[in-house]
Amino acid sequence: MEYRDYYQVLDVPRSASADEIKRAYRRLARRYHPDVSKEKNAEARFKEVQEAYEVLKDPEKRAAYDQLGHDFRNGQQFRPPPGWGNNFEFASRGRGRRAAGGDQGFSDFFSSLFGAGSPFGDVGDMGSGRGFRGRGEDHRARLELTLEEAYRGGARQITLQHPEPGEDGQVALRERTLKVQIPAGVTEGQVIRLAGQGSGGAGGAGDLLLEVHFAPHRLYRAEGRDLTLELPVAPWEAALGATVSTPTLGGPVELRIPAGARAGQKLRLRGRGLPGEPPGDQYVVLKIVLPPASDARARALYEQMRSELDFDPRADL
Repeated sequence: MEYRDYYQVLDVPRSASADEIKRAYRRLARRYHPDVSKEKNAEARFKEVQEAYEVLKDPEKRAAYDQLGHDFRNGQQFRPPPGWGNNFEFASRGRGRRAAGGDQGFSDFFSSLFGAGSPFGDVGDMGSGRGFRGRGEDHRARLELTLEEAYRGGARQITLQHPEPGEDGQVALRERTLKVQIPAGVTEGQVIRLAGQGSGGAGGAGDLLLEVHFAPHRLYRAEGRDLTLELPVAPWEAALGATVSTPTLGGPVELRIPAGARAGQKLRLRGRGLPGEPPGDQYVVLKIVLPPASDARARALYEQMRSELDFDPRADL
């Protein structure tokens, strides 16, 4: 996708105040409004201006956007950095619902950073954050865990950054450190609630809602509490059957591979996924790995099989 320089779109410096951003938006919106504008590509420019203002008018979105740095140019190819948004804490005011629905026609760049699937999109089941009887707003943040942390649970210290506008209209990031108790068997998308850690209010403070996301793992893929692992096996192990040591989050176990196993065949280790009631399973997908033909002995055996075996892998075709 292409990077969008929202400051350039509104023709304001990065140091612009909230009032300067609002004035720039109003000026450009009048200039490019499709109902009155005679400019070429007025509708496209109007959408660009709306999108830029959607981000820069919001102190929290603006602070997050500014964390991308100044090194990108408008139109440059761009991907969100790994872990984008994991350390940001936001007040849950239902923000993102209107834009995340897609009715604004915003760019892929906006959707990747602030759309429904991003840390700053629709709050979904996490609640609107509207206080009751003067209660403070809930805050929300993403909590990235390894699968090992999700498996064993336990205490974890996290540091969050919360954007706050200062008296001069500029946004500063306030940092705070919290201790979180992670329940064993927590799943992707699950919310951990820290009572009283949101905004203060006359009726009591709101809560902090931490939405769990798993960091990519080199071995496992998680779906709910179930895990999937791709297991390399030698051709003779697949053909003749074997018992091989297989990793799980709880430690290695012995897995029996049936004779005549096929590449892509899925075997199940019951209860070896993430803990819970009931616990998940671990699925093992077989991947047959050939000895390299560059090895002289292996090549000789391949040639022997080719000359002596009456085998046609494409006979059924």
